[in-house]
Amino acid sequence: MDLRLAGARVLVTGGASNIGRGIVHGFAAEGARVVICDIDAPQAEKVRTEALERGAAEAEVVVEDLTEETAARRAVARLAERWGGIDVLVNNAGWSVPGFIAEDTDRARWQRLVEVNLFSAIACTQAALEPMRAAGTGAVVFIASDAAFGEIRQGVYGATKAALLALARTVAKEHGRHGITSNVVCPGLVLPESPDAVGADSLWAVGRDAVFNDRQIESLRRTVPLGRLTTAEDVADAVVWISSRAARQVTGQVLSVSGGYSMP
Repeated sequence: MDLRLAGARVLVTGGASNIGRGIVHGFAAEGARVVICDIDAPQAEKVRTEALERGAAEAEVVVEDLTEETAARRAVARLAERWGGIDVLVNNAGWSVPGFIAEDTDRARWQRLVEVNLFSAIACTQAALEPMRAAGTGAVVFIASDAAFGEIRQGVYGATKAALLALARTVAKEHGRHGITSNVVCPGLVLPESPDAVGADSLWAVGRDAVFNDRQIESLRRTVPLGRLTTAEDVADAVVWISSRAARQVTGQVLSVSGGYSMP
């Protein structure tokens, strides 16, 4: 199937590591033009090279901390100035530190979770809507998480991801008349495929066992109906499809890419 994404202008936030990296690779394979927005410049440059090797028409890096007030507008403006507009926004930037809700009492950390996971997505979406409305077309994809439906050790993080569902559906209802789709992809647990898949600023940079140990991973895998964990490529395939012409009549939807672990 021709997804008609060759030359598409795509912004992927948090595009340098793990899931974001996989999403960049997915659009690159379709011949899209991709801006990788991340705080980790060296890792983003590495992914830019990988994108070009995989077939991206063009690839650029924008180094921004999207929790800063004007960073989202700068990122979108860079893409619009370079290529004359934006076709796809993937709100993937995120951060998490697992913790039981009764013990996760660090208010500063809650604030950081909200800033990174929710406020950055709001700001990027607002910045992208203006050129998308002018063009009469566009796709916004929010990367949430199965934690949005309630998971152990993911209380505050899950709450920020659940907020993205309401945000995406509001965008879908308010801007469908402008030809803009807005959907959510909720990945299951995605382990980095290799050390090269993450940068120094990634959650996973501390080592996989510090986030999920083998016992926890195996316990989770046994609850997945398909019997395997989700990969970054799995997530990318869903994001690329839902951003494409093939999904032009799909909006306001929540798609769990988790092997059936969650069924929203």
